[in-house]
Amino acid sequence: MKVKVKVPATSANLGSGFDVAGLALTLYNTFTFELSEDGLNIKGCPEQFCNENNLTYQAFKRAAEVCGLEYQGVNIECSGEVPYTRGLGSSSTCIVAGIVGAFAFKDKVEERQEILELATSIEGHPDNVAPAMFGGMVVSIMDEGVSYHDIVNVKEGIKFVPMIPDFKLSTKEARAVLPKEISIKDGVYNVGRVALMVTALSNGKYDLLKFACKDAFHENYRSKLIKGFEEVKKEAYRVGALATYLSGAGPTIMAITSEKEEIFKSNIEKFLKEKSLNWAVHELSIDTQGAFIIEGEE
Repeated sequence: MKVKVKVPATSANLGSGFDVAGLALTLYNTFTFELSEDGLNIKGCPEQFCNENNLTYQAFKRAAEVCGLEYQGVNIECSGEVPYTRGLGSSSTCIVAGIVGAFAFKDKVEERQEILELATSIEGHPDNVAPAMFGGMVVSIMDEGVSYHDIVNVKEGIKFVPMIPDFKLSTKEARAVLPKEISIKDGVYNVGRVALMVTALSNGKYDLLKFACKDAFHENYRSKLIKGFEEVKKEAYRVGALATYLSGAGPTIMAITSEKEEIFKSNIEKFLKEKSLNWAVHELSIDTQGAFIIEGEE
């Protein structure tokens, strides 16, 4: 028996929602699991990750212990579209897939809250794993070690355009540049904007997103690690973006545009080429399904 799990990319923070807001996008990684008697065998990812330290395997192993799955070995095959260490939740796809894969062998994939709790304990916080698990836009918190979340019903009419640099930025490096403390002024600044972001997305008041996505917690510090950051954001607004923000820890810059906008992608690609910035650009929607088992795999 094989279990095949498909998990969406995620974009966290949405500017002002530092470590609490995230959404799932129509870009996916797929993982196939097959129990065996020949130890661990991993295919489809860079060679340096094809060992017991592989994040997907670590999540699978932890989940197997929790759900009572006994196995001698496992074959894991990875494929997909979500780039590594670019701020689009690649690690969350690995973690969620590993847990769902193990739970599937015990017919426990409907235990979604338990899966979220386990994924959060591995990831450290739920802002990426929650939307990867449930789909949609999710606001999530931790309270005394327990994850709580709610899904925001986003009105139709927008799409998301990630501008993905050709270099990596590790979360560890991006975390290292942040201040240890913030001022009350900055706290109030972000609290107001994240509240506005939720209401604007819920009510379709998309003209407010430019202000709601402004941030005082992390973007000013992390932007210095990203060549071309300011000029790309400025150009994105010039050619029609409703809002822009640093996706996750970066380096991807996310633009939100109208669903009717037809030339933003080509215009920003032209600009990036003129500036000799080898960045990939996609047009994506919000994924509303989250992680799921692809049926028919035997």
